[in-house]
Amino acid sequence: MSKAPDVTGFYEARSGSIQYVVACPETGQCAIIDPVLDFDEKSGATATVEADRILEFVRTRGYHVQWILDTHPHADHFSAADYLKSRTGAPVGIGEKVVEVQKLWKDFYNWPDFRADGSQWDHLFADGEEFWLGNIPCRVMLSPGHTLASVTYVIGDAAFVHDTLFMPDSGTARADFPGGSAHVLWHSIQAILALPDTTRIFTGHDYCQGGREPAWESTVAEQRATNIHMSKYLTEGEFVAAREARDRSLPMPKLILHALQVNTNAGRLPEPEANGRRYLKIPLDLLQSPWA
Repeated sequence: MSKAPDVTGFYEARSGSIQYVVACPETGQCAIIDPVLDFDEKSGATATVEADRILEFVRTRGYHVQWILDTHPHADHFSAADYLKSRTGAPVGIGEKVVEVQKLWKDFYNWPDFRADGSQWDHLFADGEEFWLGNIPCRVMLSPGHTLASVTYVIGDAAFVHDTLFMPDSGTARADFPGGSAHVLWHSIQAILALPDTTRIFTGHDYCQGGREPAWESTVAEQRATNIHMSKYLTEGEFVAAREARDRSLPMPKLILHALQVNTNAGRLPEPEANGRRYLKIPLDLLQSPWA
């Protein structure tokens, strides 16, 4: 029987993201998954409020940070992985297919000197790779579709599924970002739903459907039975048609062009220029126009 890690979620309201501290109750070793670096797009201000909240929780629990993990390069918030590494010394990891995302966005940002080899992270996880969190066995599942690089971390009886499945009342994640595919997403979700029924599913976002309180935990059985997409669209063709129709109606995330230049660089902000200030680079007319 899989061991059960202690899982604590931290909801970040600005982007609807959930950050996780996942701990082995026997050893106190923990992983921080998908941490958020605060960013206000109107002022350009950055902060570490969310990351410091997590560090304080880790301190009060007496945990030791073994890993800082991102499930994929996020399009709606900055990763705090680099900041947390500087504070804890823990290695940062992500799925090995991040190099494909780096190659794509290197061209979009016209970065000829950018290292698109994943070397910004301490470890790139391969599909099926196994590791330990304290005394808890862990496995990495490649789960593309939302992005080329998305992975699921299966830690004991808990699966951190990022942006594949949302809570059952909210369905599934979009698949129309550069490198995304609704066909591929279908197969990734099927692999997740093939995990044992009692596997706890922890999603990467929640948008408080119908005005309810934020929520982020379900089970494989609950997802299979009640997810508004997966319980309704029972074939790949049905799912793809519905997912692509829904995606055509969605605006691009407001921070996608800001975030990818940070998150393809392991959460590192741009280097300061000669005047000591950092600058983001926004390509114009790259993504779908809202007037199209």
